[in-house]
Amino acid sequence: MAVTAGVDTPTSTASPTDRGVTLDVRDLRMRYGSTDVLTGVSFTARRGEVLALLGPNGAGKTTTIEILEGFRMRSGGEVTVLGTDPARGDERWRSRLGVVLQSWRDHSRWRVRELLAHLGSFYAPYSTDRISRPWDTEELIQVVGLTQHADKKVGQLSGGQRRRVDVAIGIVGRPEVLFLDEPTAGFDPAARREFHDLVHRLTDIDDTTILLTTHDLDEAEKLADRILILAGGRIIASGSADELSRRISADAEVRWSQGGTRFVHSTSDATGFVRELFAQHGEDIADLEVRRASLEDTYMTLVRDHESGRADGATRAFEEVGR
Repeated sequence: MAVTAGVDTPTSTASPTDRGVTLDVRDLRMRYGSTDVLTGVSFTARRGEVLALLGPNGAGKTTTIEILEGFRMRSGGEVTVLGTDPARGDERWRSRLGVVLQSWRDHSRWRVRELLAHLGSFYAPYSTDRISRPWDTEELIQVVGLTQHADKKVGQLSGGQRRRVDVAIGIVGRPEVLFLDEPTAGFDPAARREFHDLVHRLTDIDDTTILLTTHDLDEAEKLADRILILAGGRIIASGSADELSRRISADAEVRWSQGGTRFVHSTSDATGFVRELFAQHGEDIADLEVRRASLEDTYMTLVRDHESGRADGATRAFEEVGR
């Protein structure tokens, strides 16, 4: 998909569900009193796609997510989730969604297995030929890594283990669209890696669409097929981490050592430079690295440009390169 600074506008005249589009947001606007929080947000997402919504605090990420979930009414624009306007979604529509908030109400007196079986029972009437709901309790417990703690009360679990319960609650109904808000907060590195494997399973096997908000840019880069950067009430950039970094900086940084001396060179043709380097010096080259701007570098550059009033110039640059 081409990287642009704003709208992922479909050109097909077919309905969103016919195209496999699960999220379709066009010119979304939100005003609180005299304050415009969202000023024209547009993007789409397809089945099995992972989107990361990034932005500074106060950018409107939570407002956007709550509108898509049907928890907040928008001021303007068109929004459909699984072909339905969230403002008119019924219980059957809600059964197709999963939500993992930053923190759930404390279910401290429930045992893990009992809690998941109880919550899962509410999804049973919405099972279909294509998707059997809810997720089998024992399988779900194993998937989120809580097998050894299944008979413990939630109040006895560690912070990271409680977070796994939050994730299990969010996916117990086998959602077709899953909203994740800082999902791995409190996870240790091993638990975070297991969660990433779970995300890949949901998208690869169950074809789940995932919209993720996180401040962990490394996590966003690992998980997301596409990254949306929200600032000033609109999407200022959209694309994969690699696409975004190439738009911010066309040059790559090549690092190597030769004869005990370290060298660094910036080039727009890293492959050609490395080929010439080895042609000239062969086995004398060691510790070779080729680096592009990281997602963090890209994100900080875009947000800094926006906050300093240079956002329009950055937007035009994205649009010109994306043509």
